[in-house]
Amino acid sequence: MKALIVDDEPPARARMASLLAELGGVEVVGEAGDGRTAVELSARLEPDLVLLDISMPLMTGLEAAQHLVALDPTPAVIFCTAYDEHALAAFEANAVDYLVKPIRLERLRAALARAQRYNGSALAKLQSATAAAAQRTHLCARVRGNLVMVPVVDIEYFVAEDKYVRVRHARGEVLVEESLKTLETEFDERFVRIHRNCLVAKNRVAGLERMGEERFLLRLAGREERLEVSRRNLPALRKFVKGE
Repeated sequence: MKALIVDDEPPARARMASLLAELGGVEVVGEAGDGRTAVELSARLEPDLVLLDISMPLMTGLEAAQHLVALDPTPAVIFCTAYDEHALAAFEANAVDYLVKPIRLERLRAALARAQRYNGSALAKLQSATAAAAQRTHLCARVRGNLVMVPVVDIEYFVAEDKYVRVRHARGEVLVEESLKTLETEFDERFVRIHRNCLVAKNRVAGLERMGEERFLLRLAGREERLEVSRRNLPALRKFVKGE
C-alpha cells in the first residue's frame, strides 16, 4: 500500500514512518503537517491509505476526511491521535480504524489489515456520513486538473449557474459541484440569500442601492461590483442591513 502520514508534529511522523518500515508492505509516499496539505497531497499522490492526526492547524483531520471522500480514488483513512474523545466522531465518519498514541506495533498491524479490506461499501458509508458532518472550513474545487482549497472565510458570494455554483473569493473564482441550497444550509450563519441564485457573505454586505422604482442592487465591501436583489429577498435583506 501507498501511505500518506499526516501529523503536525515531525517526531510523530518520524515514529509512524519507522513503525511502517518495521511492519513492511507499506510505501510512505509523502508527509503533511496539516489537514489542508493532506488533502492537496492526496489528490496528487493518490495514496491507498492516509494515517491522519485529528488536532492540527489550518484544517482538522476530521474535516480533511470529509474532503478525502471526494477524491477518486478515495484513500482509506486511519485516524491517529493522542486523545480518545474524538473516537465517536471518527467512527461516525466510517474511518477504517482509530489509533490512540503512543501507537503499538501490533495495533497498527491490525489497522493496516483493515485498510487492505477497504472496499466500495465502506466508501458509500463514508459518503453518507460526510453529508451530516460538521461544518467545513474549506471548499474543494478542481481547476485545470488541480485541487484548490478555498477557505470559507475568504468567500464573498456564491452564484448558482446550471450544474455548478460559482464561488467568488478573495483571490478569484472557482466552480464547485454543490447545490446552493446545501451550501446555504451548511453556512447559514455566515451567508445571506439575496436572490434565488445568490448567497453573499454577511461581512461583505455594504448596503443597498435603489435603481428605478422596483430594482435594488447590493453593494459589496471593497468592490465596485453590484449584485441583483430579488423582491422576494428584499425585506429580509433590508432588516439585515439595518441590523434588526
